[in-house]
Amino acid sequence: MAVEKVKEFFRKYGMENRVQEFEASSATVELAAEALHCEPCRIAKTLSFTAEGQPLLIVAAGDAKVDNSKYKAQFGTKAKMLAPDEVQAVIGHAVGGVCPFAVNAGVTVYLDVSLKRFQTVFPACGSSSSAIELTVEELEKYSSYAAWIDVCKGWE
Repeated sequence: MAVEKVKEFFRKYGMENRVQEFEASSATVELAAEALHCEPCRIAKTLSFTAEGQPLLIVAAGDAKVDNSKYKAQFGTKAKMLAPDEVQAVIGHAVGGVCPFAVNAGVTVYLDVSLKRFQTVFPACGSSSSAIELTVEELEKYSSYAAWIDVCKGWE
């Protein structure tokens, strides 16, 4: 199970006990916010794309939406999300639990600036009923992100 893979990842840093698991689903921003008793905007959703045949993840605030023109300016191609049935094989986590930790080799992680307004955020941890609270600095450290980007709208 992917949540175990993520816990193993965080075990290297002595942080596996910070991974929260829920009885109820946290597969969507709304469900995660409900399970965590926080505002939906603080959920750090991880979106799976492919650009020029390469998989990439964009971690963005729960209230942000990908802006197609900004995405194209950033990556030089139209935004193309991975099909739900491709996500687990390509990324290493299934839809609903996709996160920027313990992903497959060759997956590039980007953090969207929509997250910078928060002290802490809640990304998933590999399953549709898990999350971890991280500071933005911790998210940077543990996600092995390539860059901060600005490809979202609707959160300003």
